[in-house]
Amino acid sequence: MKIAILVEGATETAFKQILLDFLKLRLQQQMPRLQFIPDDGRIPKEERLRRKVENLLTGRDAFDAVIALTDVYTGTDDFKDAADAKDKMKMWVANNSNFYPHAAQYDFEAWLLPYWPTIQRLAGHNKSAPGDLPEQVNHNKSPSYHIKEIFELGKKRSYSKTRDAAKILKNQDLMISVSQCPELKAFINTILLLCEVNLIP
Repeated sequence: MKIAILVEGATETAFKQILLDFLKLRLQQQMPRLQFIPDDGRIPKEERLRRKVENLLTGRDAFDAVIALTDVYTGTDDFKDAADAKDKMKMWVANNSNFYPHAAQYDFEAWLLPYWPTIQRLAGHNKSAPGDLPEQVNHNKSPSYHIKEIFELGKKRSYSKTRDAAKILKNQDLMISVSQCPELKAFINTILLLCEVNLIP
């Protein structure tokens, strides 16, 4: 099984290793070949996304499936929420049955919020967590804003996804975030489904 995962570049840097480690524990001999395909800034949209997906699914080195992982908050008003992002991506690629759209609600950093004690330690500040439901922290003050804020309060420098997210996730149990973040669970369950193993309930 060969799966292409479309991500923004910084998300790949931050997330790839902990995701691979988590999947290897669950899949062992059934581990697929995952190739992260970063885009500079954000996942392409409309015709560009359709062409990219079709190219990945055809030819001698074709993938069996393509998963796209986008933030809902892209700096534009393209998406209202994760469901809208997934619907639009599916429409853009003409409902290709080997394409699986996913979205972090509202941005990738929602999946870091369950590790708030680690964020506090790395930031050097005891600011309290922004709530119990990470994926309900929204556009008005996104998860990445909260992490940026605590870093600026403690370290007096801004949060960097490529530098700090990997440190937050290092040696963490990804299941902690999966249990609090339905969109993360859905993304991982798509990979498990493609590998024909039991899903995370």
